[in-house]
Amino acid sequence: MADCPKILSARFEEPDSHTLAVYESHGGYTALRKALTELDPDRVREEVKSAGLRGRGGAGFPTGVKWGFVPQNTGKKVYLLVNSDESEPGTFKDRYILDYDPHLMIEGAILSSFAIHSNDCFIYIRGEYGWLVDRVQAAVDEAYAKGYLGKNILGSGYDLEMIVHKGAGAYICGEETGLINSLEGRKGQPRIKPPFPAVVGFLDCPTIVNNVETVAAVPWIVNHGAAEYRKVGTEKSPGTKLFSLSGPVKRPGVYEVPLGLPLEDLIFGEDYGQGMRDGIELKACIPGGSSVPILTAEETLDVNLDYESLAEKGTMLGSGGCIVIGDDANMPELLKVLLRFYHHESCGQCTPCREGTGWLDELVGRLIDGRGRPNDLELIEKLCSGMAGLTICVLSDAAVMPTRSFIQKFRADFEALLPRTQQPEAYVPTTSAAELGRR
Repeated sequence: MADCPKILSARFEEPDSHTLAVYESHGGYTALRKALTELDPDRVREEVKSAGLRGRGGAGFPTGVKWGFVPQNTGKKVYLLVNSDESEPGTFKDRYILDYDPHLMIEGAILSSFAIHSNDCFIYIRGEYGWLVDRVQAAVDEAYAKGYLGKNILGSGYDLEMIVHKGAGAYICGEETGLINSLEGRKGQPRIKPPFPAVVGFLDCPTIVNNVETVAAVPWIVNHGAAEYRKVGTEKSPGTKLFSLSGPVKRPGVYEVPLGLPLEDLIFGEDYGQGMRDGIELKACIPGGSSVPILTAEETLDVNLDYESLAEKGTMLGSGGCIVIGDDANMPELLKVLLRFYHHESCGQCTPCREGTGWLDELVGRLIDGRGRPNDLELIEKLCSGMAGLTICVLSDAAVMPTRSFIQKFRADFEALLPRTQQPEAYVPTTSAAELGRR
C-alpha cells in the first residue's frame, strides 16, 4: 500500500544497505541520540508500550509490557537477548533484516537494552545463517568504532556490550528458554516456567528475549512516536509486519504490510505476490509459519492479516511465514514433510513430544505408502489429544495444530489413502503417553 510507511524494509533494495554509511545517510542512529539526550529508559519503554508493538517472533505478546516485567535494583545484571534463531519452516523475514539492514536491528537492540536498564546484549543467530554471522559482526564492529556501542555511548554515560553468538542449528533454540540454555553452554532444551526469563533468565539474571523484527521496529517508534505508529495497522494489531511469502505465486519474497491487510491482497496484489502461477489454482494457505493451522482457499480469501482476524478463523499470525499451496499439491505428503521436521527437531525432553511426533510421522507416512489401517485417522486424533498442551514448550502443539487442521479441512485427501478392506488393528496402548508422564 502506497500510504504505508516503510518501517522495517526501507533500505532492503538500497546498494550497500548493510553498511553504517548507508544507514546513517538515511537517519540511522538518530533515535539512539534522541533517547540518550532527550528521553530516559522509562520513557522509551512507555513509548513502545503505548505504540502497541507486539512480539514479532510468533507469540505476539506486547513488547513494552514484557519489558516492564524486569525487576529493578536487584543487584543482578539485566540481559537482552535478540532471538535471530529463525528456524520456522516458511519463515525467512528476519534473514532479510540481518542481511540488508543489520544496523536497524543493532540500533533497536541498543534502544531496547537502554529501556530495560541492560548493559549486556547478545545476538543469537541461527547456525545455518553462517554468512549472516559475519555480516552482523561486521556491523557490530562498525557500531563500536563509531561510539554507538561500548563505554559511555555518545558521551551519555550509558554502557552496552554486544556479543554476536552463533547457534548450532537447533530449531528448539528459537524457544526463549531453550535459547538461554544454549547460550549458557547447556543442552538446548526449554525450561519449565515459571520462573519466567524476565525474572530468572540468562545466568539466573533478569532477561528479555526479543525477536529481530521486534527490536527493529523500535527506532522508528522512538523517532516518530507511538501515536504515528498506531496510525498504521489496526487498533489491537498496530504497525507493520514482514511476511515471508512462498509457494506457487508469481512473485514470492518478503513484504512489509500494514497489519489488517487482507491475505488475498498479499497473495494476489500487484505490489506483493501478483497471484498464482499460470495453470495453478489456490487450494490452501498456511498464514503464519508451519506450526499454525492451515486455511482453505475460501478462508484465505476472507481473512485479514492481524492477530485477531486470524484467531477468529482458528489460526494464528505466528511468525508471518505465509505458505501458499496450489491445487496440484498432495496434502498428505505436505503434512508428512512438516511432521518429519517436528519429529527430527523435538529435543526429546518431554515424552508426549518425543514419542508423539514420531508416531504422527510414522502414521501419516504409512498412509502415503499404502500401509494404512482403517482406524488410522482416529488413532492420529487420539495421539494429538495426548500431546497438545502437555509439554514444557509448544513444539508438541506445533506438530498437532497443522496435523489436526490438515485432516479436518482436507479429510477426503486422507480418507482416499485408507484401505478398503479390513486389516488387523494396530496395538494401541490403553495408557496415553501423557498419563505415563505424570506418574
